[in-house]
Amino acid sequence: MQNSTPLLREPAPIPMPHTEYRYTYFRSSELAGPDWDAAAPASDLFFRREYLRVLENYPPQGMRFGYLVFYRGEEPVGVALCQIKYFKGDDNINELETPTKDPCFFSGLSKWFKRWVAGKMAADILICGNMLLTGEHGYWFDYQKITPDTAMQLLEEALNKVARSADSEGVKMPVILVKDLASTHRRQGQILKNKGYVEFDIQPNMVLHLPFLHFDEYMGAMSTKYRTRAKRAFKKGERIEKRELSNADIQRELPRMYALYKDIANTAGFNMVDLNEDYLAALKRDLPEQVRIFGYYLDGHLLAFFTTILNGAELEAHFLGYDKEHNHDLQLYLNILYDIVRIGIESGCHSIVFARTALEIKSSVGAVPHELYCYLRHQNPLVNKFTGTILDYLKPVEEWLPRHPFKHASDLDDHAAS
Repeated sequence: MQNSTPLLREPAPIPMPHTEYRYTYFRSSELAGPDWDAAAPASDLFFRREYLRVLENYPPQGMRFGYLVFYRGEEPVGVALCQIKYFKGDDNINELETPTKDPCFFSGLSKWFKRWVAGKMAADILICGNMLLTGEHGYWFDYQKITPDTAMQLLEEALNKVARSADSEGVKMPVILVKDLASTHRRQGQILKNKGYVEFDIQPNMVLHLPFLHFDEYMGAMSTKYRTRAKRAFKKGERIEKRELSNADIQRELPRMYALYKDIANTAGFNMVDLNEDYLAALKRDLPEQVRIFGYYLDGHLLAFFTTILNGAELEAHFLGYDKEHNHDLQLYLNILYDIVRIGIESGCHSIVFARTALEIKSSVGAVPHELYCYLRHQNPLVNKFTGTILDYLKPVEEWLPRHPFKHASDLDDHAAS
């Protein structure tokens, strides 16, 4: 059972050198209300309350949420999303008896944390970021109203205050994780390092930049080798019936979709986030203009599905699942990647976020790695001294060969940098 102890019931100011800044912590997006809306970037769907409400109403197992709004005087100037992941010491301990270098970092982090609390206590990890997404969806500040360095100092002190206040109320939060800072914000990450956080990078975010007006142009930009490979995948997938799923379709297929998702998620080792079975249906129902879900059928039986989320000019490749027994003969996963590319181009997107994992096959459709950095601190100073060593051990070693499917890769690289 999840711990539901309230956190910071009253607004809590932070003692800062810049006394005009303060923050308020809210336990729901509804309570954060207009102040959150005023400070959050309208251009990023994943900070908007209509998306956050879906997460709150259909949360991953063991996850709660918090919302920080930062003010200069009375004016909201920034926001931060907190996800609080609850661990119970005796959960899944049997699987941890043989230490292995897990292929998924966050699964390894989950196992390390479970080892640490096993037989001792139940505890939470405080995360600034979104464990369901890859990228900078954890905090946002208006840098015309607050400097980046001051903003990061404010964020660090706020997270520390949340954790300490929780501890005083009997809710243990021994670990704080700030997730996914882009390399352009690594300077601000140094502020976290100065406060005892350990910086680490894991698998990169795979992003496909789209200087194409239509799918045929994308195909034409490929070298002969990769164009032939794509056509072979299309040929193998000719037996598949592809459908965009309506709300009624999703509701009917939900048990099958969830089973397909779980099968792939378990194979990948990603067990720090266990989706709520109704999350995808709610996402489509509440965000019908941005969310699309597609199904692959063979003889009327659902073999695969994938989800896309339109986030401004960016397409997010969200959760998917497929029947592994038919993956090779029908090239299910590769066809999914190409179909997502087609959707991105037809939607007029500038880029597609393919996220982490399966780096090589994603690079084969043109995605390139974007490095992201995370920062973690254990509240126990003695344990924190060994955090870097532990993270080095848990960090996955994924042997992969970047592919370069386009004839003029340098042109695409220039586009990506612009």
